[in-house]
Amino acid sequence: MSPHTTPSPQLLDVASPDLAHWLELPAHRSGVRTARHSMGAQLAKWDLPEEVRDDAVLLISELATNGVCHTPSARLLCGVGLVTDRSLRVEVHDHDYTGSGLSRCEPCVDDESGRGLFIVQAIADTWGVDRSALTGGKAVWATLTTGY
Repeated sequence: MSPHTTPSPQLLDVASPDLAHWLELPAHRSGVRTARHSMGAQLAKWDLPEEVRDDAVLLISELATNGVCHTPSARLLCGVGLVTDRSLRVEVHDHDYTGSGLSRCEPCVDDESGRGLFIVQAIADTWGVDRSALTGGKAVWATLTTGY
C-alpha cells in the first residue's frame, strides 16, 4: 500500500507547545494506550470537535501500533499539532534506520490484524512517510481537516 499524499508538508514544530503536543514512549503495546489517552486529552484541551478527536486518536493508535509491531524501535515519538486553523497533523517517529519504508501487507478476510494503514488511508485527508530529523528513523504522518 502506498501513501496517497501531496508533497510532504513540514514536520510538526517541536518548539511550539501551544500548537503541538509531543510524547516519547516505549515501543510497547502499553505505550500505544498511553499515546491514545495523552493525545486525546490534548485534543480536548484544544476544543476540537469530537469526531475530529476520535479520528485523530485512531490515527495515532494505528501509526503507533505499526511502530511497535513492525520496527526494531525501543522508543517512539508521537506528536499531534495544529498546522493551520483548519488542519491537524499526527506523527509517529520511530528508530528504524534500515530505510526500508513501510511493510507491505495484504491481510486475508480471516486475519485479525494487518489493516492499520488501510484505516489510516480511509480516515486521513493525506498521509505519508518521511525520514525523521528527530530520530533518524521514519516519520509516518497523517493530516485531518478540523472543521473550523
